[in-house]
Amino acid sequence: MTASTLTHLECSACGQRYPADQLLNLCPACGKPLLARYDLQLAAQTLTKAALAQRPATLWRYEEVLPVQQAAYRLSLGEGWTPLLHAVRLGQEIGCANTYIKDESLNPTGSFKARGLCMAVSRAYELGVQELAIPSAGNAAGAMAAYAALAGLPAHVFMPADVPQTFQVECKVLGAEVTLVNGLITDCGAKVREGVAAHGWFDVSTLKEPYRIEGKKTMGYELAEQFDWTLPDVIIYPTGGGTGLIGMWKAFDEFEAMGLIGSQRPRMVSVQSTGCAPIVRAFAAGEEHAPWWEGARTIADGLRVPAAIGDFLIIRALHASGGTAIAVDDDEMLAYAKLMGSHTGIFPAPEGAACLAAQVHLLSSGWLGPDDRVVLFNTGTGLKYTHAWA
Repeated sequence: MTASTLTHLECSACGQRYPADQLLNLCPACGKPLLARYDLQLAAQTLTKAALAQRPATLWRYEEVLPVQQAAYRLSLGEGWTPLLHAVRLGQEIGCANTYIKDESLNPTGSFKARGLCMAVSRAYELGVQELAIPSAGNAAGAMAAYAALAGLPAHVFMPADVPQTFQVECKVLGAEVTLVNGLITDCGAKVREGVAAHGWFDVSTLKEPYRIEGKKTMGYELAEQFDWTLPDVIIYPTGGGTGLIGMWKAFDEFEAMGLIGSQRPRMVSVQSTGCAPIVRAFAAGEEHAPWWEGARTIADGLRVPAAIGDFLIIRALHASGGTAIAVDDDEMLAYAKLMGSHTGIFPAPEGAACLAAQVHLLSSGWLGPDDRVVLFNTGTGLKYTHAWA
């Protein structure tokens, strides 16, 4: 047995509780995302600062507050514990000296999606799932295919037909069955649901099962450790489905409950593309739910999500943190990728570059101060997006 202190699942909307050993997607009562809950007092007995200092540099260092019960099902390709880089030259260039980049491109399969799919596939494997399915615009599919291959589970990937070849090839080489769909990721999701009904596959879509968020929340744990048990003033995060933003907000609460950090929280900033900005629009309108975005278009595949099932959780975190939501256009993403790359040595995905563009806008508007300690998330490698610059 591992040290996991998982106790139950809880609906993020209606609060209904469910046994943790039950294989569930959304809340059976209201259809909203389920969240994993832990015995944090018990976890705090062994998840200490001293213990963490001795643990391996992967996300599994936080085993007490991760859902996998048995070590044999703990799939790992070395995910997590990515660098937090103080971008000194970049900070000087834009007038914000305390600019940091959390570089998720060094995860397996080149993006932060490895964290979530590592956890979702591990837990599904432990609970006896036989076949997995996912709708994806790219990086999530590659990550799912990798961990499914590690576990020896068949994987079914549904991608928009216009997804770049790089993503398609990655999934095929990793053993997944790839189906191209004319439409958006939401159309791919409909195809996954058909397959689930017909063949009994398990759907690991964003927030449609409880455990991807558990992998993603480890980004928040790592920030606390890497900043010596304080948190930054601001986190700027590119938001499609928003799992990472929601996950980090959950992580901060868990760490505080375990006595590892205090009550100070970063202001959370959600960044989207002007071609697909449902969260930005809803936040500006004071709404808790983000209506469907018509005609979603952007070079940043991870931001082309016209409707997010966790919309209300993203918006709640923005409000609770005193944060904001901002959209930047595709040309800015390409330009700011070059600025980031030439000043840091990091070749960011367009989504990561969008965070820098947002930071510059927020500095010029006065929302950000020049002395704020700001973390930008580069969620993946630009090497998978060379077509965007070509």
